[in-house]
Amino acid sequence: MNQFLADSLAPLYRYITKKKYRSYINLLTKHGGAARFKSRKVNFDHYSFQVIDVPSFLDHYKSIIVDEIYAFKARNNQPVIYDCGANIGISVLYFKMLYPEAKIIAFEADPSIAKVLQENINVNKLSDVSLVAKAVWKDDHGISFGVEGADAGSIYFEGEKIHIPSVRLRDILEKESYIDFLKMDIEGAETEVLRDCKDVLHKADHLFIEYHTFNGMAQELDEVLKIFTDNGFRYFIQTVNYRKHPYLFKTGKGSMDLQLNIYGYKV
Repeated sequence: MNQFLADSLAPLYRYITKKKYRSYINLLTKHGGAARFKSRKVNFDHYSFQVIDVPSFLDHYKSIIVDEIYAFKARNNQPVIYDCGANIGISVLYFKMLYPEAKIIAFEADPSIAKVLQENINVNKLSDVSLVAKAVWKDDHGISFGVEGADAGSIYFEGEKIHIPSVRLRDILEKESYIDFLKMDIEGAETEVLRDCKDVLHKADHLFIEYHTFNGMAQELDEVLKIFTDNGFRYFIQTVNYRKHPYLFKTGKGSMDLQLNIYGYKV
């Protein structure tokens, strides 16, 4: 093998030999054929998770644990992390792997998923994690929420709707003097919440938004990015639902037509 080829393949070799990647391959081998929306216990490394939908769990494990999309450097070993849309807890686990002494406030809107999240927190002894089993929203009056059964429950989901309690995120953030990492993956509600929180977001050092729009709702990415810049963030945008032929792609009512990861950071 010539040196150029060896140098080119070196990053790939390091990647596939990583312990986390080997663990992911083992999970794929054992659980890759699992049907959707079937609950099962999944063991990996020295952790044990109750999983409600194996395909979405594997996707989360790959992006969060292996690819480390939330990797960041905190100012000390006890960062304050807000995890809005924590699902069953893979992101919570990652933050605890990164910073074992972190203080984490985890929010999950779907009542049944919140119960699984609490179980996973308890079973894996993830300390200093507070669960708020409510929807992150712009008020505390409750909200109509579409239950999907995995990781796509949303106020915009075209399916079974239930009324769930909500919490005004702004009121909670206002009490913090400094937030190391604010993650918001709330399936389309992020623009409303960001708009309501725009005068307190400067307290965060890192801001991650998974931005969604659904066919039939306004696309307000320009306003979202202005909120980032008004709060002193530079941003990096990464597409999630890549499309080879965007002009030929059509979605039905209620279908997601845009999904982006937006990383905000202070310089």
